[in-house]
Amino acid sequence: MLRLTLNCINSTNRGCCTAATGKWDLITAVCLERRPIIGPEMSDMEKQFSKQLSEIELERSHKSKHEVEHEKDLKQLELIKRGDVDVEVNLKQTAQDFADTSLEELNKFKFASKQSDDTNVKSLNRKLDRHLVLLTQQKVGNDTFFLPPQGFRQDGETLRQTAERVLKESVGKDVQAQIYGNAPTGFYKYKYPKSVREVDGNSVGAKVFIYFARYANGSPSVSHKWLDREELRKELPEKYSQSLDEFLIDEQ
Repeated sequence: MLRLTLNCINSTNRGCCTAATGKWDLITAVCLERRPIIGPEMSDMEKQFSKQLSEIELERSHKSKHEVEHEKDLKQLELIKRGDVDVEVNLKQTAQDFADTSLEELNKFKFASKQSDDTNVKSLNRKLDRHLVLLTQQKVGNDTFFLPPQGFRQDGETLRQTAERVLKESVGKDVQAQIYGNAPTGFYKYKYPKSVREVDGNSVGAKVFIYFARYANGSPSVSHKWLDREELRKELPEKYSQSLDEFLIDEQ
């Protein structure tokens, strides 16, 4: 459905390129991603590998200050048992006492859950251990879709300049983000159906140049969704989603 309606956007500043087969509309999109806030749960293999690394590190490490103090306490206790040291003179907190007290405090501590109960797709407080990508609500012809922020290139603009303008116009000035690179990281191309080409003129279709950006701060001022990889694949057209998959981290 998206391919049938994207071309219906009317724009007086529509960028285009001309090939032997006709004119192509040039569109720049921005894939704005929020990184995970907390680390994801480790897989069984990662847990096993982490345990192995900890064991190797322990074998190769020097004794800690606590271990040295504990050994001194054991020697001191042995002297006390033999009566070689005055007990009253050596009354102090031992390393074992400190360890027991610390363990008791740890057992009382309640760790916060890594799972967020927030199910609102507009919220950044959901899926804190996942990468989320921003989609904004856009009017395309007579229909409404959620797509990455995008717009037509204007005359005299580089694709990077178009990406910066599109991002501000699409999400608002409050959102702070960093666009990476002067060249697009993804590309999506599709042809307009014949019925639309007859109405739209000589445009064969659209070429979408996708830039990657990292979210820093702020909230979009338009209707939007923050979606993880799986949700993104369900929301976008298959080929558009595949274009994003080529440069986004796969979390499956």
